[in-house]
Amino acid sequence: MTEFKWSDEDFKNWRARHKILRSYEKDVVSKIESLKGHYDLKIYGELNYQEGPYKLYRLMSSKMDINKPNILVTGGVHGYETSGVHGALLFMSEKAKDWEEEFNFVCYPCISPWGYETINRWNPNAIDPNRNFFKNSPAGECAAIYDSLEDLDLQFLAHFDLHETTDTDNSVFRPDLEKRDGIAQELWDIPDGFYTVGDSGRDEVDFQKAIIDNVSKVTHIAPSDDQNKIIGEDIVGEGIINYDIKKLNLCAGLTNAKFVTTTEVYPDSPKVTDVECNLAQVAAVEGGLKYLKLYK
Repeated sequence: MTEFKWSDEDFKNWRARHKILRSYEKDVVSKIESLKGHYDLKIYGELNYQEGPYKLYRLMSSKMDINKPNILVTGGVHGYETSGVHGALLFMSEKAKDWEEEFNFVCYPCISPWGYETINRWNPNAIDPNRNFFKNSPAGECAAIYDSLEDLDLQFLAHFDLHETTDTDNSVFRPDLEKRDGIAQELWDIPDGFYTVGDSGRDEVDFQKAIIDNVSKVTHIAPSDDQNKIIGEDIVGEGIINYDIKKLNLCAGLTNAKFVTTTEVYPDSPKVTDVECNLAQVAAVEGGLKYLKLYK
């Protein structure tokens, strides 16, 4: 792994640590396939990893109406962020139908199936997908969805990218990042609660607030720390921070949608259950759609 600071032996040791812990086929693909009667279901790529191959699935409104705005929902960019996957599937299975008079939907519910099965932030080549969303990406997960969206050639009004922030961000993944890159990593306080990450280049704070307001009916919102920050970033509203999403090649920068958000659920909180985490993701999407319905 010459692009990284660690040795080939370091990489082999890292790779050997990660075993299959749950089933993509059983947990995710079965749910996706159960929706093919209602949605246009397409396999948009395949990842030929040692534990694979992994087929990649896209769900899309069966009747795309050119007079309706297009909404993109993505989950499982980081496979270990479980509610990102199951929240996307829950929205598509139970709630999207309530919004089909207003919007077309395109959903990629599990972008990183190897990460899902091994409960991992990176892919098996130790690449973090959420810094590599660009054409011909070295991360197959990113290249596949980039090409799929390019083939669709749609304009999107909004993109909801569903994520989690977990305790293992500090205890596992940032230490691994420090070893991989040879750069000291600052650990931050993991916020207890839900928050969103907007795009500093598309600073639609009222859209983010609408998401926060709706999620607050389901679960608690993350407080800022004593420096008025969340994960090291200044807040721009309750539970809202911004990144330069395009510059960082994050998933939410895949399109030129006017409204983009990265949702962040905290599944390790003693105040929530797995079910509530999934419901928070659904509430985030619906909160945004309520705002967009008025915006239209």
